[in-house]
Amino acid sequence: MSNPKISVSGLRKSFGSLNVLQHIDLKVNSGEVVVVLGPSGSGKTTLLRSLNLLEKPDGGRLEVCGHRVEVGVGGKLDSESKRQVKLLRRKTAMVFQSFNLFPHMTALQNVAEGLISIKKIAKAEAYERARTLLAKVGLETKEQSYPAKLSGGQKQRVAIARGLAMEPEVIFFDEPTSALDPELRDEVLSVMRSLASSGMTMLVVTHELRFAREAADRIVFMEHGVVVADEPPESFFNSPNERIHKFLCRY
Repeated sequence: MSNPKISVSGLRKSFGSLNVLQHIDLKVNSGEVVVVLGPSGSGKTTLLRSLNLLEKPDGGRLEVCGHRVEVGVGGKLDSESKRQVKLLRRKTAMVFQSFNLFPHMTALQNVAEGLISIKKIAKAEAYERARTLLAKVGLETKEQSYPAKLSGGQKQRVAIARGLAMEPEVIFFDEPTSALDPELRDEVLSVMRSLASSGMTMLVVTHELRFAREAADRIVFMEHGVVVADEPPESFFNSPNERIHKFLCRY
């Protein structure tokens, strides 16, 4: 795996006496879709949030989109690592479970906001790009709708369009369908499958096993803050590992 988009070595994180991440090593190549599975409390979301430093690790090294961050003793970052954090965040996007849309902005404004405030693109051009992205996720008729008037699936698709607006090299998905009913989940998963087919590098924390089977290049299974398995879907879903088998039977 030469020149991976994501490279993690010895990543650690504890909350008090609870070791949430225990010396995690992980690589994700450009264009790969890696799905992270595991029971609740296994460290999946903490891993994802650590990769863009929304959660500061206690130690280890990570490199995302060519930007390296060394985490020192006690989670300290030197000035260069702090600079790298800012740079890597410009090349990644995060789609959250709870959408995190601005309630006072329309769908169009939500998607365009980052282009205007962060990328300093003129409003007319930003809105044109935002319209194109809303169409890409099937919401061209909802651009003037406020979040309160959108279904959960529509809100999540706006959130995906907002992430795409920043032209990220990597998108992190944190349980993007867990708050949705089955019909609305399919709306979001369809968009995610399309992104996967287009070659977008994606790291996805989810319990959607069908998506993992159909769209993932690799599946990472975590438990108690440790990577138990990292393998292609066909191997994972036929794994002789008893713990994996029990997990799959529950879902």
